[in-house]
Amino acid sequence: MEDMEQYLNKIICADSLEFMKSLPDKCIDLVLTDPPYGIGIAKNPFRQKHEKKEWDDFIPAKEYFDEIFRISKDQVIFGGNYFELPPCRGFFVWDKKQSEKFSSAMCEYAWSSRNAPAKIFRKHAASFEKFHPTTKPLEMMEWILEWFPNALTVLDPFLGSGTTAVACKLLGRNYIGVEREQKYVDIALDRIKAIDAQPNLF
Repeated sequence: MEDMEQYLNKIICADSLEFMKSLPDKCIDLVLTDPPYGIGIAKNPFRQKHEKKEWDDFIPAKEYFDEIFRISKDQVIFGGNYFELPPCRGFFVWDKKQSEKFSSAMCEYAWSSRNAPAKIFRKHAASFEKFHPTTKPLEMMEWILEWFPNALTVLDPFLGSGTTAVACKLLGRNYIGVEREQKYVDIALDRIKAIDAQPNLF
């Protein structure tokens, strides 16, 4: 575990597969992540304004998930219905509180290794700031983490704009974030710095 200390509470610009291959078995308590899955993102208004098509074209191969399961004790994987994952009991659903007539999905599914009843988080998709085409609500990521109270070290191998890392920071968990695009690494670092700059209220 001493080798792991160099990565704790760091955001790393790298390919997550190569990074995960360098880690020992079961060294991570929880992988909480939202991999790209190439379906529907191209229609996202944020995406049309800010993104190139290549982002939506990347779909992680099975090897990425093999590594996730090798290095971690528990997993929460958004978009899990798009990947070949085992049956799951304790999945999470994000109810986006959107009309049936809205062009994007009314909810999102997260596969989970948690052997417990499924849970639903409700928050309107238009009610929070977006830093990335698939930014998730910060409150939801904190809520998910609270279902894993023993997960003291959390990895997000598809960090995007850093919401998982921010949630970990706010809850006092160790995080490791891996993101291959430098512009999103920079956004994530700025979000972490903003927390550090807040006055201590205690």
